[in-house]
Amino acid sequence: MKIGLIYPQTELRGDPAAARTIALAAEELGFDYLLAYDHVVGASHDREPKLTGPYTEHHPFHDPLVMFSHVAALTKRLEFATGVLILPQRQTALVARQAADVDLLSGGRLTLGVGTGWNYVEYDVLGQDFTTRGKRMDEQIALLRQLWTEALVSFDGAFDQIDRAALNPRPRRQIPILLGGFAEVALRRAARVGDGFIFADGAADAFGQLTRLRELLSEGGRGSEPFELRCNMLRPKAAQDVGETARRWAEAGGTHAAISTMGLGHTSAEQHLDYAAEALAAVSACR
Repeated sequence: MKIGLIYPQTELRGDPAAARTIALAAEELGFDYLLAYDHVVGASHDREPKLTGPYTEHHPFHDPLVMFSHVAALTKRLEFATGVLILPQRQTALVARQAADVDLLSGGRLTLGVGTGWNYVEYDVLGQDFTTRGKRMDEQIALLRQLWTEALVSFDGAFDQIDRAALNPRPRRQIPILLGGFAEVALRRAARVGDGFIFADGAADAFGQLTRLRELLSEGGRGSEPFELRCNMLRPKAAQDVGETARRWAEAGGTHAAISTMGLGHTSAEQHLDYAAEALAAVSACR
């Protein structure tokens, strides 16, 4: 099972040096991948309808694909995962181009985790319809794969139309597309069209969701196919508890588990890394 580190950008005040520091240290410590969340803008919650998510205009976020392109040049083997990119608020062909370039320039180290998000203000800012986000993402996933593999693409969808155009250069492989979310609809979408799923244990019960996802994969005839099962370990705080969660996830058949250093009062990249190293040692001890 691969072990990742969640980039704690909401607690690093947008410090550009922190991205370099944490990526280089993560590779040196032996982490397999770096995962980053995504929000284009934050918004005040003083509005109707109410926003339901945890972030406001006060929480800093780097664009994960831009950040990954930067730190990929500084690292050699560290893999990168968006966890998750809010796909339906973005132009599909532009995401295809950006993801292809990150994957090409990093030597095939990108996994694209995608989801529908919760912040309708972001959709408004980016000129997209929040109410059709699920249907649009279904179409986008199919189009991304087509753009990454075909020399000339024609596509006539409900949301995107392409008349004999192409990405050039294309990635040298089919970039894995993973789904993420907390609701049944996210699990169903992953079982239909995903290469894997990113669970958020703490925001939801990852172990319970894993059982349900396996049922859906079996019902869809995909029970024996390769499928990534990634767990963002948000619930455990003590390093030993992180190790125990990782052990349980591996025993359950999980393929990846990511350590979170957030919510513990750390105020510097160095403090986050000290805890990350301690938690990684606990994971290794529990294997």
